[in-house]
Amino acid sequence: MRIGHGYDVHRLREGRKLILCGVEIPFSLGLDGHSDADVAVHALMDALLGAAALGDIGLLFPDNDPAYAGADSLVLLAQVMEKIRERGYEICNLDLTILAQRPKLSPYREAMRENLCRVCGLEMDQVNVKATTEEKLGFTGQGLGMAAHCVCLLKESVR
Repeated sequence: MRIGHGYDVHRLREGRKLILCGVEIPFSLGLDGHSDADVAVHALMDALLGAAALGDIGLLFPDNDPAYAGADSLVLLAQVMEKIRERGYEICNLDLTILAQRPKLSPYREAMRENLCRVCGLEMDQVNVKATTEEKLGFTGQGLGMAAHCVCLLKESVR
């Protein structure tokens, strides 16, 4: 068994779509970044890569590489899953927390989980997505950005 933790953060800004776990969420601001800036999927990928000792998403998908400009993070997650499987691991479970003062994310939680299950080849009882505010404290609480933490458990695949 191997445990991984991932963390990511992105600023909010006008003129961008807000995409979390591949779900486009209606909001006046979106996350700023080289790819689609899906902070939740980025934290998930870092958790998986960390658990498998494969580095991080900056190593795999550098933000100075034009190939990843505007990239769909779920497509990148599928590539991470290939690397995880090649390394001989499978996911036991994922627990993802999104830190955002607004918008309210609970209406999108199940769609987020479904996307992650589809891309990772998991069942719904293996994936948890939750969101919390920071009681108006810090940059997330002030609505300047969003952050996400993810913890995952990997096990060696049965061959």
